[in-house]
Amino acid sequence: MLLSTLMGGISGSANADAAMQSKILVPQMTKRGYSVPFATAITAASSAIAPVIPPGINLIIYALIAQVSVAKMFIGGYMPGILMCLALMLTVNFIARKRDYKPSREKMASGREIIKQARESIWGLLLPLGIIAGIRFGVFTPTEAGAMAVLFCIIIGAFFYKKLRWEHFPIIMKNTILGTSSVMLIIIAASVFGQYMSWERIPHQLTKAILAISDSPWLILVVINILLLVLGMFLEGGALLIIVAPLLVPLVKNMGIDLTHFGLIMIVNIMIGGITPPFGSMMFTTCAITGSTVGDFCREIWPFILALLAVLVIVTYMPSVVMFLPNLL
Repeated sequence: MLLSTLMGGISGSANADAAMQSKILVPQMTKRGYSVPFATAITAASSAIAPVIPPGINLIIYALIAQVSVAKMFIGGYMPGILMCLALMLTVNFIARKRDYKPSREKMASGREIIKQARESIWGLLLPLGIIAGIRFGVFTPTEAGAMAVLFCIIIGAFFYKKLRWEHFPIIMKNTILGTSSVMLIIIAASVFGQYMSWERIPHQLTKAILAISDSPWLILVVINILLLVLGMFLEGGALLIIVAPLLVPLVKNMGIDLTHFGLIMIVNIMIGGITPPFGSMMFTTCAITGSTVGDFCREIWPFILALLAVLVIVTYMPSVVMFLPNLL
C-alpha cells in the first residue's frame, strides 16, 4: 500500500503500478506464505491509489476537461490517497491476522539495523526522489519519467550495486515486452468499447436519466457514484473519464458542487471500478502477470472493494476532508 502511494508520485498510472508490483512483490509475498490470489488482490487494490496521488494522470485529464486548477487537483488528491492507503492497510492487517499469515520478521528492526540497511539501499531510495524532483522542476514530464526511471535503474544497478549484467538484458526485454503487450491490449480493448458507448450516446442518455430522478445534490451524487462504479467495471479509467466527465461536469456545476471535489469523487470511484469484476482493467493486468485465475481473484478482492467504498463515502459526503488543502491556495 505504501509503495503504491509513493508510486503515485512517480508513474501516476494504476495499470503501470499494478504491472510493476505484480512482477516484483507478488513472488516475494508468495514465498512468505501468502496465496497467489490474495497477493494478486492486494496488488490490484493498492494500484488504485496511484492515480489519486499527484501527479496522477487522471488528475491532469480531469483538470483539463473541467477547466479547474491542476494545482488544486494535485493538492486535493493527497487526503483521498492517504485514506485509501490506510483503509487497505487495515483490511490487510485484519485478514492476515485472521488467516494467521506470519510477518516477514518476528520483531521490529532495531535502529542500528535500519541505519545499516538505509546505507546499503541509499541509491535505490534516491530513485523516487530523483524522479519526483525531475517532474516538479520541469526537467521531464510524468510520461517521460518512466523512461528516466529505467535509465536511472540501469545506472544504479550496473555501476553502484554492480548486480546488473549484459546477460540479464534479454530476459528483462522479454518480460517487459510480454508484460507491456498484455496491459496495452487490455487498454486498447477498453478504449474501443468506450468509443462504441460514445458513438451510441449511452453516457448522454444516462446523464438525462440522472436529471430525471431528482434535483437534490446529495441524491444526485449517490446516483452518479453508482453509475461510475458500474461503468468503471467495463471501461479503462482514462477512457471513462474522457467520455463521462464532459457530460457530468456541467450538471454538477449547475447544482453548486465544487468541481475540484467532484473530480476527486470521480477518480476514486473509477479506480474502484478498475479492480471490480467482471472487466476491471487492473484485475486483468494483475491476473495476467501473476497467473491467478479471475475466479480466485474475485473471491479475494471483495474486502478491499468494501474498504475503498467506505473511503468513497467519506470523500463524497465530507467535502472538507478533500477541500481543506486546496482551499488554502
